[in-house]
Amino acid sequence: MKDIKDYNTFTKIEHINKGWSSDKKYYIEDTEGRRLLLRIADLSQYERKKFEYEMMKKVAALGVSMSQPLDFGTCDNGNSVYSLLTWCDGEDAEIALKQLSENEQYVIGIQSGELLRKIHTIPAPEDQEEWGNRFNRKTSIKIDKYRACGITFGGDDKIIGYIEQNRQLLSGRPQCYQHGDYHVGNMILSTDHTLSIIDFNRPDFGDPWEEFNRIVWSATVSPHFATGQIKGYFGGKPPIEFFRLLAFYISSNMLSSIYWAIPFGEGEVNTMKNQAKDVLEWFDQMDNPVPTWYLKEYKLQKGIKMNQIIVGINP
Repeated sequence: MKDIKDYNTFTKIEHINKGWSSDKKYYIEDTEGRRLLLRIADLSQYERKKFEYEMMKKVAALGVSMSQPLDFGTCDNGNSVYSLLTWCDGEDAEIALKQLSENEQYVIGIQSGELLRKIHTIPAPEDQEEWGNRFNRKTSIKIDKYRACGITFGGDDKIIGYIEQNRQLLSGRPQCYQHGDYHVGNMILSTDHTLSIIDFNRPDFGDPWEEFNRIVWSATVSPHFATGQIKGYFGGKPPIEFFRLLAFYISSNMLSSIYWAIPFGEGEVNTMKNQAKDVLEWFDQMDNPVPTWYLKEYKLQKGIKMNQIIVGINP
């Protein structure tokens, strides 16, 4: 770390052992009293990490509450690449939400939807491949890998059937920048209920609605938060086309999660199998694109209106 700019100002360095990223992560305090996050990766990832950092700068410029990018470069005698970010104070949202009322969970979900809509204002490159061709090809690969992995779950025929019957939904979809892993596990909630987004290490460009494929994790923690996220993103009731694509993207992601989990052991495989069971129940065995956890008629408590909710403000 001694190669890192301002390393001599660091007064505290603690290793962070959590998350799925291969990055080495550290909590830092410096002589100015700042709390920082340091991420270090192998130099072979330089270009990917540079892209990740540059995209974070674009997101931060939109006013999104997040880990702000501060510095980027190489360290470890040129063998590693690092990113230095601000630290987001608060508690992991997946834990903090459980301590709040349903109404508060819903309002914070609206915040998350509004933040995501901001993130999606960053356009994809003009030469980006047409989405239908790209994602249909990607989905076919996922189906093949799932069938070859040797592990299956009950009802997989319904998941695959839904995918095959709805591939045409992908045609002509718009594309934008994606966070890549948008769910409560990558959000921090402060004591004043401000939501901040972290872990921008899986960036991509694609259909903005695909970003909701991780909402399964949020819905498991809080249906009110997940419902709020959708309504906050759309500014109200979403179109039925959104739900049809949501079911498609969740189905595609469900298949890949099975073989993804294998290297992490039986526990993770069982977690994904249980999630597949939940998904099938949510979508009525893939016969209804609107998940059962979505609260169509839920309204805020008396005295709080949708248009009074502003990102970063606790109503």
